Amino acid sequence: MKQILRAAASTVAAVALVSPVYAAWPSDSPINVLVGFAPGGTTDVMVRVLAPYITKHLGGNTSMVVVNRPGASGEIAVSQVMRAKPDGYTIGVVNLPGYFFVPMYRKASYATSDLTLVARVVSDPTVMVARKDSKVTGLKVAIEALKSAPSSLTAGHNGVGTNGHLAIARLEGAAGVEFNGIPFNGSAQQKTALAGNQIDIAFLAASEVPDPENEAAPVRLLAQFTKTKVQRLSSVPTTYDLGWPVEMTAERGFAAPKGMPPEILARLEKAIEAAMKDPEYIKAARNDAPFLSFLGGAEWTQQLDAERKAYEEIARTLPKE
Repeated sequence: MKQILRAAASTVAAVALVSPVYAAWPSDSPINVLVGFAPGGTTDVMVRVLAPYITKHLGGNTSMVVVNRPGASGEIAVSQVMRAKPDGYTIGVVNLPGYFFVPMYRKASYATSDLTLVARVVSDPTVMVARKDSKVTGLKVAIEALKSAPSSLTAGHNGVGTNGHLAIARLEGAAGVEFNGIPFNGSAQQKTALAGNQIDIAFLAASEVPDPENEAAPVRLLAQFTKTKVQRLSSVPTTYDLGWPVEMTAERGFAAPKGMPPEILARLEKAIEAAMKDPEYIKAARNDAPFLSFLGGAEWTQQLDAERKAYEEIARTLPKE
């Protein structure tokens, strides 16, 4: 009995020592947010606009510092988050589907099991875009052209594992066609190539084409890769409407090192959710505002696990790097 009492007393003492540490988070130390892309890009802007509202809802003297670690399509930043101490003072932004897909088709410096998803912020549908004066006036026109002449249409995307690349792969599988896929180092390059008639079609995230008429060359959105129309894209048919049930979104959100205390994860997730509902943030979010789509870390993880098999099937078709 004395041994049991001593063990119980030790447990209580340990909890008493640890709990104040969690309760004190976040202290005056800043929370570093690692971003795997250069300043000024879509992901970087999203974080910089949202961060003050997260700290507002965390309370106290909380601050967030955005740390850019560009390179390897975000892998450098993800790897640093993986190696960070799981104390709540280092988190990162992950971009899907790349974050989830890369370790499936090549050796990566991280595994998704090394991190814990905290919360999704944006779910941005992929759109198929052509110049407004293009002969490709719709998705059905593109499919018919490719059935008559495989690879006759050049289609831009942002590299293997990106939303554009996987949208092409899924559409090819569903429609039984083959595009001439052209990888680019970012959406800006894609849009420049499209404006210069160097490619026939671009696969972009919808937020990257907020005003189709005022691009360098006016463009037409041919299809959105969603089941249900996004309100802002009400005039753009979905792939499901057109008979090819293919869905692909570009998602962005936060992840933390594996092993972060549940109390900290819960507070951080709750603050992100509150920030995303903040009317001031919604006004400041601008291009992201129509695509804000909060999902808690556990739910986000379940969603990705449900999609794993479909991603793995695509990965098996790719040359091994």
